[in-house]
Amino acid sequence: MANIKSQIKRNKQNVVARERNRAVKSELRTRTKNAVAAVGTEDEATALRVAVKRIDMAAAKGVIHKNQAANKKSGLMKRLNALREG
Repeated sequence: MANIKSQIKRNKQNVVARERNRAVKSELRTRTKNAVAAVGTEDEATALRVAVKRIDMAAAKGVIHKNQAANKKSGLMKRLNALREG
């Protein structure tokens, strides 16, 4: 355990940031699953829009890198298009 005041504070900040990042990443996975599950239903466009928005927000907040956000969106679109065709 740290005994330097600034490191104690930094450790507390890291815990808060880690919990927030875990929540955001979990929501990304949930929104992606919802978008995939909504293929062929009337709320398909809404689910896709929300998933893409959450990915962009995570990248803007620095939870994920902007290139990873682009890769996630690209992969999601490929997956949805494959499901629509098949």
